[in-house]
Amino acid sequence: MLKTIDPLLNGALLQILADMGHGDELAIVDANYPAAANARRLVRLDGIDATAALEAVLSLLPLDDFVEAPAAVMTPGTEWPPILDEFQALADAAEGRAIEILGMDRFAFYERARGAYAVIATGERRLYGNIILVKGVIRPAG
Repeated sequence: MLKTIDPLLNGALLQILADMGHGDELAIVDANYPAAANARRLVRLDGIDATAALEAVLSLLPLDDFVEAPAAVMTPGTEWPPILDEFQALADAAEGRAIEILGMDRFAFYERARGAYAVIATGERRLYGNIILVKGVIRPAG
């Protein structure tokens, strides 16, 4: 365990977050998502829900402010499941501003997630508990 680092962020995940560059994407997916079949790099957080994983990741990962929507979620048509409201609140709180989140249908989300730098497979059982994040930059102090 390390001070100020969420204990959900294991060594493998910390390495991935550190290795990612500006514009790289990270998918956090639910237990139903075919992560092993589609991930270039896979980290498993079995038993952890997607919102806890998202909060831990956002404690370190800046979201991209050069793009209109630095996050994308899977949606069932025009419906917005409650878990997506939780994702929105966590992203807004982590960045201290309103974050635009793009809704995508299942197959468009799958295609985009296949290109992600890494996938975090969670134990999330709520349907549509999937989000893709675009890594931003850390600006110099002052």
